[in-house]
Amino acid sequence: MSRSETGRPESNRAEMRRGARLSVVQALYEMEIGGRGVVEAMAEFEAFWIGKQVEDIELPKAEVAFFRDLLGGVVREQRLVDRSVDEALASGWPLKRIEAVVRAIFRAGAYELAFRKDVPARAVISEYVAVARAFYEGEEIGMVNAVLDKLARDFRSDEFDAPAA
Repeated sequence: MSRSETGRPESNRAEMRRGARLSVVQALYEMEIGGRGVVEAMAEFEAFWIGKQVEDIELPKAEVAFFRDLLGGVVREQRLVDRSVDEALASGWPLKRIEAVVRAIFRAGAYELAFRKDVPARAVISEYVAVARAFYEGEEIGMVNAVLDKLARDFRSDEFDAPAA
């Protein structure tokens, strides 16, 4: 098993990042529904949610720096993120008409595709499809895959132009 730059095994780092992505989606949802700000949401999730047991549900541990970057980045870059998602959605389905959890997944995925070039685009898509599976069993999963694939090709066409290794 290889180790990351932090010295942690890669599989553990991947799990921690998956936990961060799930926490970001939950925090974005809570911010939208509850009207909370980003600083309050970060503090609440870090203190009471990430890696804790809530109502008999064990919430995943998360890479806190990655969580902070994604959540803060989505808020900081929300105009670009929302405009990009709107353009990727089917005509007649603006982002504001999409269910709040799916909207949060789109925003987090779009931010990561646009600004976290250290994570391969296909990995970003796969990770957010996994997040969608945590909340849904139906057509939402396919919609997340299709929209993020379109965004990935827009933001990182170079990764799709080259033949897969």
